[in-house]
Amino acid sequence: MTEITTFGGRTTQVDGTALAEEEVVRLLRQVGERVRHVRERKGIPRRVLSELSGVSPRYLAQLESGEGNISISLLKRVALALNHRIEWFVGEDDPWNSDVLRVAEAFRSADRATREAVLRSLTREDDAGQRDQRLCLVGLRGAGKSTLGRMLGAELDLPFVELNREIEETGGMPVPEIMALYGQEGYRKLESDALDRVIATHDRVILAVAGGIVAEPSTYARLLARFHTIWVKASPQEHMDRVRAQGDERPMQGNPEAMAQLKGLLTSREALYERAEATLDTSGKPVAQSLRELADLVAAHNFLTD
Repeated sequence: MTEITTFGGRTTQVDGTALAEEEVVRLLRQVGERVRHVRERKGIPRRVLSELSGVSPRYLAQLESGEGNISISLLKRVALALNHRIEWFVGEDDPWNSDVLRVAEAFRSADRATREAVLRSLTREDDAGQRDQRLCLVGLRGAGKSTLGRMLGAELDLPFVELNREIEETGGMPVPEIMALYGQEGYRKLESDALDRVIATHDRVILAVAGGIVAEPSTYARLLARFHTIWVKASPQEHMDRVRAQGDERPMQGNPEAMAQLKGLLTSREALYERAEATLDTSGKPVAQSLRELADLVAAHNFLTD
């Protein structure tokens, strides 16, 4: 265990250790068994899988025996060659007997209306009550979450909170320094703790969160259960331009692939952002217009009514 100590003297426990040795052995055996099982189900000889994936037959033999400590990149190539999801090899659920995975796969291919109907049916009736008077704006940086959230809070006489500012207060340093010192895992732990504090201390609040919170399943699930959520979105170019207008040249500096990476990030997270209850597109709109549309959206959905 690693302790993060703030300048205020508070400590937060972060599990920074690798998987225990026996857990690594178990995982390697599981991956090997599942690779062999799907290969045999599909009737693909090992040498053919080697040609399709570019992984040597000898390495594949080690992998299937549970002795090959394969890299993520190589395992992904094997998964693609088998037309199989990489997470099915490493996840806890058995991909051939799991109702959870079957439902997830069907949900992934369903249209938005079907997804919303499924989510409504799976959401506990009391969740809506837990969300009353709390609104959270999600989306990538540059969409307008902080600007619009702060302005709407002033208009409705509600406190506005940026979760990253809460994280910085706890960590005693800016987010980039937290990331540099404690890594992604340490940051995510502080993010989860900060969200819990906001829930515990604010019955009425407008919250803006960092775009990556949706990639942390347990934290995002808690956010969706305890806040009304709106995805604030914009075009990739506007995301980039607005960040640069804030004086931050890092998205483009020395990275000619920055725009392609941003588009890829938006695409990969789109299904997660769409779990929000509503969407506000700020593309090509002045702040005043986006603010009015946000206020109208909140009123239409009764997000902040008693």
